[in-house]
Amino acid sequence: MPTEGVTVVGVGADGWDGLSSAARSAVQAADVLMGSARQLALVPTVDAERVKWPSPLSEALPGLLSEHAGRQICVLASGDPMFHGIGTTMTRLLGADTVRVIPHPSSVSLACARLGWPQDQVQVVSLVGHPVERVHPHVQPGRRLLILSWGAHTPTEVAALLVARGYGSSELTVLEQLGGPSERVRTAAASEWSYDVDALNVIGVVCRAGADATLLSTAPGLPDAAYESDGQLTKREVRAVTLSRLAPVPGQLLWDVGGGAGSIAIEWSRHHSTCRAIAIERDQDRAKRLDRNVANLGAAVTTVVGAAPAALDGLETPDAIFIGGGATVPGMVDACWNALRPGGRLVLNGVTLETEALIAKWYGELGGDLVRLDVQRASAVGTMTGWRPAMPVTIWSVTK
Repeated sequence: MPTEGVTVVGVGADGWDGLSSAARSAVQAADVLMGSARQLALVPTVDAERVKWPSPLSEALPGLLSEHAGRQICVLASGDPMFHGIGTTMTRLLGADTVRVIPHPSSVSLACARLGWPQDQVQVVSLVGHPVERVHPHVQPGRRLLILSWGAHTPTEVAALLVARGYGSSELTVLEQLGGPSERVRTAAASEWSYDVDALNVIGVVCRAGADATLLSTAPGLPDAAYESDGQLTKREVRAVTLSRLAPVPGQLLWDVGGGAGSIAIEWSRHHSTCRAIAIERDQDRAKRLDRNVANLGAAVTTVVGAAPAALDGLETPDAIFIGGGATVPGMVDACWNALRPGGRLVLNGVTLETEALIAKWYGELGGDLVRLDVQRASAVGTMTGWRPAMPVTIWSVTK
């Protein structure tokens, strides 16, 4: 989709007055000016043809660029176009060498300046296009969050989430129309938040845990009670060892085959905000329960309802695979091994003799690492305390 040239200009809430001379020149030199209705209204009338973004934009953008090929295009963006903005989409489509980006200070930069927060010590969470539950992994005692809102409703949803988690005393600051003439900043405890706000807002949170708040770390091995389960749950200690073998890496994708309660997929994705997982579960009731666990713990997990290995066809190529159920189904291990990227990790857990025999066979063919994990938990024995062993688990892990 060749074009005469594309320039992406970041615009703040202060509109034309806040643009640099280079940004103004780019707008004035354009044959075509593209942006949202709000962004287009922030710049004065120029001779350029104005094109308002259609919905959904991601599907329409390549066609729009082809339609105006050979013309000078200026794309308007909010704040810094390369920070959760259209600039990243444009450079991905056209290449960084053919797109000129003129940034404006991002909403995060402006918010940190107003709040007096060191930007390198703040966790940024975008809720644009995502459910409010994505905040969950970042709600930790004493943590400072900057949350990019999806609209006027977002601050109320964030406040309710904090209260439900036992963080009702957290300080919530909503910054509206940052940098513009209508800028407004208001602060209240999450439990006391009751304001109507402008749709263009950023939320600052200082997380303060109450006495009843449960610590839900992003380290592997959340409490079993954090999950809704019918018993199909990889228990806490086994889960921690399993995830250490899967070795989550930022930006990578996991398949959790036989998802059950989804604990492996969920804790993989909670490791880092760019980790993703696909959980494959054949039972519809379990799949619904898995989705509830995903929402309650704020994980980036997609559930596929179907029986593996057939349900694996057409899925995005994974960087790691965990087989937690159905390992003895004919062709299961072969399909998973063949699907892995080079350097990918496969982990298979077994508690039955049949699964252990299968593991022994594959271990003989592919090698890898073999561990048997025995866990005992203290429990009451009459008026005293004794150890009760859980079923031992054999964990096979191998790198392709």
